[in-house]
Formats: sequence, C-alpha cells, structure tokens
Amino acid sequence: MKLIAYSPEHSKKVIKLFTDVFSDSEGQEEGQVIGQLVRELIATTDSNDLLGYVSISDGRIAACIFFSRLILPSGKIAFILSPVAVASLQQGKGLGQQLIKFGIQELRSHGVELVFTYGDPDFYSKIGFVKISEDVVKAPQKLTYPDGWLAQTLKNEAIATEVGLTKCVGALNKQEYW
Repeated sequence: MKLIAYSPEHSKKVIKLFTDVFSDSEGQEEGQVIGQLVRELIATTDSNDLLGYVSISDGRIAACIFFSRLILPSGKIAFILSPVAVASLQQGKGLGQQLIKFGIQELRSHGVELVFTYGDPDFYSKIGFVKISEDVVKAPQKLTYPDGWLAQTLKNEAIATEVGLTKCVGALNKQEYW
C-alpha cells in the first residue's frame, strides 16, 4: 500500500470511489450527493485551499481524503477533513485511520495549526479528534449533529476560543452537508 498526495490525474477514479462507497453504505442518492461534492471540491477549490491524499493498493485507489481550508476569525491556519472514503471491500482494516494520520502529518509540514471534522466521534477520537463546542469554535453552517463537531490541534496547545464566524470553501458551504 502506498500513501500519496492526490493529483488531478486521480479525479475520475476518486469521484467514482466516493460515489460507490456512499452508494453502498447510504444508498444511491447519497452516493450521487457525495460524488457531486467531491467533483465540486476538485473543480472549484483553489489548490492552496484543498489538500487530498490517496491510498493505492494493487494499483487501485483504495481510499481518499480531502482537507479544505477553514477560515477562522483569529487567522490561525486551519483545515477541515471532509469527505473521507475507503473502498467498501477495504473497510475495517485500519486503512482510513492510517490515511488520515498520514494526511495530518502532511498538514503539520504545511504549518497547519488546527484540523476540524464533522462525523462520528467514536471513529475520529481514535485519531486524536475531540468534541468541540460551538462556544469555542463555531461551525460554518448549522450543525444537525452537534456531537459530531470535532477538532485537534497540531501545535500541542489548547484550542482557544474563536470569537466570530468561520468560513469553509464554497463546495462544502451547503447546509445539506452539515
């Protein structure tokens, strides 16, 4: 297995991966929604605001993650992890955790200070994310599942309260994803 940075040559395969994985787990309609999110992230997000990583196994993309810029009122460098997909037949083997840890190490090397995600606290706590109150850092959209708002610091310091609104990239800035 090889962990590498996403590149535009991966686009079609990555979009198919996300569409297939979410269709398998959440139904065809959700697969199309997430596939479209990935298509839009790739097409409309400035390359400085989007970092992706893939896991290649047996010559195929087995997993992919994207981090996109999250603008904080303080100006701290932050990204949000979303979305994440691991091929259905590869799930449960720790591949997602391994790829996310790799991605976070890459973010550190880019000077990123904070990483956020919105998802299952039980899964993401295994890789260092903790629940965060919107009293500390407000999400860019209204959360339908507040317990899923998670963060981790990459600078070994406490997460300071951010006064004001946050902003995510356009592709992710739709209520349906929150």
